[in-house]
Amino acid sequence: MNNKVSRRQFIKLSAGALGGVAAAEASGLGIANAATYTKPALLKSGKEVPSLCPYCSVGCGQIVTVADGKIIDIQGNYDSPINEGTLCPKGAATFQLAVNPLRETKAKIRKPGSDKWEDISLEAAMDRIAANFKETREKTFVEKVKIGDKDKLVNHTQGIFSLGGATIDDEWNYIHQKVMRAAGLVAIENQARI
Repeated sequence: MNNKVSRRQFIKLSAGALGGVAAAEASGLGIANAATYTKPALLKSGKEVPSLCPYCSVGCGQIVTVADGKIIDIQGNYDSPINEGTLCPKGAATFQLAVNPLRETKAKIRKPGSDKWEDISLEAAMDRIAANFKETREKTFVEKVKIGDKDKLVNHTQGIFSLGGATIDDEWNYIHQKVMRAAGLVAIENQARI
């Protein structure tokens, strides 16, 4: 039996092999695409809890790794059809949002003329916001404006601006819009559009 391969046979075999590799790559079965479907191993171990990034309205999936009741890592969720494991710089820094000794966890107030912030209860902060909202609305509310020789009913205030957050769910955004419009606000915006 002759084990020698002629030059012609070598060229035919090489062309066939290259053609097979090219066909595999074109069909998505090649080596280059294998890395796409391989998920990298997690570096920290613990209970993995699926979550969503809190920064914008895109809804990128995250995996929050918890051990001993504490968050030890947050990274992109490779099973999310939205971000497929990737995160923007803000999303990648979510761990610092959750676990940071410099993060404020109490409501603060700086009284007029003061140079320092003081802690107040969340209830007191909400009451102050509600009182300021009511006072500003009463001072700036316009019921009618004169256009030519006719009065036009407008029922609005331009003294308050509402800026919603993108991480608020649809139901809350709907109610928020209804309340702000009922109060007569004209300037209503959402952080997701800015």
